[in-house]
Amino acid sequence: MSYRSLALAIAAFSSMHVASADAQSVYVAPGGVYVGGGPVSPAPLVAPTTGCFQVVPAARRRGHRMRRREFITLLGGVAAAWPFVSHAQQQTLPVVGFLSSAAPGSSVDRVDAFRQGLAETGFQEGRDVVIEYRSARGHYDLLPTLAAELVRHPVVVIAASGVTATRAAQAATATIPIVFHTGGDPVSLGLVASLGKPGGNLTGVATFGKVLVGKQLELLNEFVSAPEPVAFLINPNNAVAHTEIDNARTAAGALGRKLVVVEAGSDSDFEAIFATIGQERAGALLLQADPFLSSRRDQIVALAGRHSVPTISPYLDYAAAGGLMSYGSSLSDALRLVGNYTGRLLKGERPADLPVQQAVKIEMIINLKTARTLGLTLPTEILLRADEVIE
Repeated sequence: MSYRSLALAIAAFSSMHVASADAQSVYVAPGGVYVGGGPVSPAPLVAPTTGCFQVVPAARRRGHRMRRREFITLLGGVAAAWPFVSHAQQQTLPVVGFLSSAAPGSSVDRVDAFRQGLAETGFQEGRDVVIEYRSARGHYDLLPTLAAELVRHPVVVIAASGVTATRAAQAATATIPIVFHTGGDPVSLGLVASLGKPGGNLTGVATFGKVLVGKQLELLNEFVSAPEPVAFLINPNNAVAHTEIDNARTAAGALGRKLVVVEAGSDSDFEAIFATIGQERAGALLLQADPFLSSRRDQIVALAGRHSVPTISPYLDYAAAGGLMSYGSSLSDALRLVGNYTGRLLKGERPADLPVQQAVKIEMIINLKTARTLGLTLPTEILLRADEVIE
């Protein structure tokens, strides 16, 4: 019943001529509300099937009688209660939490991909599901508080983007299902028991961007002069930063390269790290797979161009934005799969029964225009292996 229908009923009934206290009465009976006082049989005021109002004369009849003033009072009460009924219906929608380390504006395409994955399983935001977004905006120390907020809300599923966000969600609840995306190995990170049988309340998608460091260093090794070290930019606030430094040093040592570790955990750090890269005479820069560093892509690209530093990133959008090279998998595809799994959990499946999905397609994108600007001549072998070359 709409407000308009209620208003029409009140207006119609109020405008009827009342000859006496008993001349016009309203009967509440099975099938609807009836107006009496006319020469013909009663007819529903509120049609049971259409919800439309019909005001017609009706003969006197026995039943529960209600006078006009009482009827208006009743309709007024229904109208007052109607917003609460509507609100209660909205509150029945399941609520999903989306926890991210990066700033919202830097991950719009990934959030859209998550929504797309949900929609593919039949859950449209606002219609079938409510999404509560929580972003640390690069301040990783806020993640435990944000995860606790989602648990208290409460949400029925948490989607976590990045290993640091996932660990915060994991620490906040052992019962609410968590669907993660991580660039590392979820088994060695302690997120799941195995890829095939995750166990517990976590499952998700692994793109293995963090374990591609060795291959990324090999690519840089093909065009960086032998004596020059390679710089590795990491976010010290990342939960697995120290492990990644150890892995990168091992890979660089196997190639006979010195690794220079530079750190950026806030916007004010970037100018200083490029000064350090220049002082160390590093021949190239490798970027850690990290949400904060990814969100500062344009700033890093601009500084790398200004300081003439060739860079490689695990994120595919880096080369398209002007960086020299990207080598990794699509984060948008990964977040779409996270949305798929979230939808399946909303339908009643258990995270312990959903195997961790793995990115099987690794892409290499080279920006040849940037290479020319840097004065680099890339080996033909690398150009031929690239999935895309930006002219």
